[in-house]
Amino acid sequence: MKKWSMTQNLTFREQLEGGIRYFDLRVSSKPGEAGHEIYFIHGLFGHKVRDGLNDINNFLNIHKKEVVFLDFNHHYAMGEEHHRYLIKMLQDVFGHKLCRIDVVEEITLNYLWENRYQVLVFYHHPSAEGCPVMWPGSKIPAPWANTTDTTKLIQFLETTLGERAKYGSFHVSQAILTPRVKTIARGLVQGLRNYLVERNLPTIMTWVEAQKPGKDGVNIITSDFVELVDFANTVIKLNTLLIKDRDTK
Repeated sequence: MKKWSMTQNLTFREQLEGGIRYFDLRVSSKPGEAGHEIYFIHGLFGHKVRDGLNDINNFLNIHKKEVVFLDFNHHYAMGEEHHRYLIKMLQDVFGHKLCRIDVVEEITLNYLWENRYQVLVFYHHPSAEGCPVMWPGSKIPAPWANTTDTTKLIQFLETTLGERAKYGSFHVSQAILTPRVKTIARGLVQGLRNYLVERNLPTIMTWVEAQKPGKDGVNIITSDFVELVDFANTVIKLNTLLIKDRDTK
């Protein structure tokens, strides 16, 4: 099952060095384990969250102008004490780097650099309400296609882009195929990467390359196994379209 639970081969550090700046994070305690330790989880338990956060923070300490989005959108087996533990951990690790909640349109790179902010944390749980550096999940919707079919995925991405709010929130386009039980059964030995992702990536990347960023287009795009193609650079290059638009006005 490990082959079907893993969605990335690269570590946080390797993804950051490759240009990735948004992380979709699911976390959990280990039932029956003493204390409040939190782990990354996706079908199977991964590393301790604290270790991953420290890796990210170490990168940010070296690269003072880089900014990351940490989207904690699923929490499993976590009571109030676990949430308090995780929120405090985020504050302890990142400290002044945490961007305070503000009007989304005000969050420019210049604004972040002036305030020495490098981390936006989105916390999809009521436990974070009232904490000025834990952005609510409603500020970063990430519609999920839940399909193994690339045609349906792209139709879904186009539809949700057309429906996205033009102001007041970020937006994640999940260019990701999701295996069903029968998909896993058919490709049990091969795994997610070999059975589903690799053969469909060219179609997905063709869609990505055709996008335009901005309030009428894409904002954040996610993909599995980003190292299989030049994903980060392809997305980053889309920003040149904004520069061209600005220069022609």
